[in-house]
Amino acid sequence: MILSDGKLKRLIEQGYLSIENFEEENFTPNGYDVTVAEVSVEGRKPEKEGVAVIPVSTWFAVSTDEYFKFPPDIAGQIWIRTTWARRGIIPSFGMIDAGFEGDLTLSAFNTHKEVELPIGDTFAQVVFHLMDEDAKKTYDVRSGNYQGQRGINLGKE
Repeated sequence: MILSDGKLKRLIEQGYLSIENFEEENFTPNGYDVTVAEVSVEGRKPEKEGVAVIPVSTWFAVSTDEYFKFPPDIAGQIWIRTTWARRGIIPSFGMIDAGFEGDLTLSAFNTHKEVELPIGDTFAQVVFHLMDEDAKKTYDVRSGNYQGQRGINLGKE
């Protein structure tokens, strides 16, 4: 089941689901828009203020300003905002596992023409899914590779 804006608001107010740096205007009818905290173009030092310029045919990573704490029975799915898709940005997103805690690192590729990506703009939407029961082993127990991450984390090479 996908959680509505009203249900998400209640879960956040109850402290069951946590979004640090939460902004009520980022609610969508069926999710929450995440904002850009920093951008790394082709793995270079992240830009943390102003506007990141993404050349055509270039890979980049974004970290979110929001820091999430997912409970054991809610998972998240990430979708690019259509504003960016219409500008030729193709993302590589996945699921956010139940029990995950941290900022999100999002990966994308610019296909069309040079794009300016302002720090603080909304970039993607998280859609929250209620699972049929608590996960037997949440993200932190199964792998937890990125548990507690802050900022862009490109992983291990």
